[in-house]
Amino acid sequence: MALNHGPLESTNAGNTAGQAPGQYRFPLYILTSLFFMWGFLTALNDILIPHLKNVFDLTYTQSMLVQFCFFGAYFLVSMPAGSVVAKIGYQRGLVLGLLVAGLGCFLFYPAAGVQVYALFLAALFILASGITILQVSANPYVTALGRPETASIRLTMTQAFNALGTTIAPLVGATLILTAVAFTGDDGQTIAEFKAQEANSVKLPYLALGGALWVLAFIMAVVNLPKIGHQSDITDDAKGFSLWDHSHLVLGAVSIFLYVGAEVAIGSFLVNFITDLGMSNMSEKRAAELVAYYWGGALVGRFIGAWVMTKISAGRVLAFNAAGSVALIVLAVVSSGSVAMVAILAVGLCNSIMFPTIFSLAIKDLGAFTGRGSGVVCAAIVGGAIVPLMQGVLADSIGLQVSFLLPAICYVFIIYYGLVGCKVKQPSNP
Repeated sequence: MALNHGPLESTNAGNTAGQAPGQYRFPLYILTSLFFMWGFLTALNDILIPHLKNVFDLTYTQSMLVQFCFFGAYFLVSMPAGSVVAKIGYQRGLVLGLLVAGLGCFLFYPAAGVQVYALFLAALFILASGITILQVSANPYVTALGRPETASIRLTMTQAFNALGTTIAPLVGATLILTAVAFTGDDGQTIAEFKAQEANSVKLPYLALGGALWVLAFIMAVVNLPKIGHQSDITDDAKGFSLWDHSHLVLGAVSIFLYVGAEVAIGSFLVNFITDLGMSNMSEKRAAELVAYYWGGALVGRFIGAWVMTKISAGRVLAFNAAGSVALIVLAVVSSGSVAMVAILAVGLCNSIMFPTIFSLAIKDLGAFTGRGSGVVCAAIVGGAIVPLMQGVLADSIGLQVSFLLPAICYVFIIYYGLVGCKVKQPSNP
């Protein structure tokens, strides 16, 4: 997600052929802002989790319901969203996604007012549903706005702004949501009053985000964007084949499930992990600011990885990065203090190329099945809902630091996929 997820590419340029490239500049600017916004909103969960954990005295398992509801929306909403966008078109799909996401942000206000955790989870699900609709609409739209041979470049650049959003969000969230002041009661304030004050701190940020999303929805509704056609990916030649006959696709979907789960789980627990290391002067607010290095590493590593993969095969680079993640996590688990902190933050650098690399390897040589294969891989993003919840259970039972071995196990499978599982084995025609 982090998150830089969902590069679902269109198989055609629709009916934009023949239009001047300059006509696409303004639409691409708008779409780039959308990529930034949903990256920002996704990474803000890493700050929201420790905040709500303190407000509602949650266990680690209960606090991970934030990611369960958020990424569960990808799994439940992706297919219906695809059907809706196919009927109303990409531009209206973008407007709908922005309106729904904005509604989810606005619902944080009543949730904070009544201080009911379930309402926060409902707001997050609605917010994520809107982001899912945006992803279904925006990714193929970006690839279609211009020449097909430059589609991957356009998508990479827009997703760079997604990564920028994930990097900035922890800094903003730390300033606006988390407080460096702990409850003391010295000023006569009760614990209930303190928690109410803490809950209310999310109101203004999410109201502002909801307003920004609805302003973007209005702009998206009134601007004249190029009309993009839709073409089915099913042909007569494709009939009789099954996506599940392609082992590199199936194993790629499993890898996406594990990668997104590991990436989200690590980000979700970072604030608690860093504060639990016992370093002096390490408040929750300061720990939240350091989360920016985790996502910032992913941003920087993407550009480094893109260059490296011009020299070395994508599968080997993927395996190397996954092995680096395993080594860093193990170091973070067995060490303490600044060594453990730096090690776990550095995993973000290794994460950088994983999602786009796994995605491209998984849909390689699918031909007429490319669109449907992309859908299978995107559905596997639900790992972001399952793995963090599993780690929450482990953290409550065996301790937070040791629980990070679960993401390490996820990366071990990705090593296998990069070295062996990604190899294309074409099925025979029955």
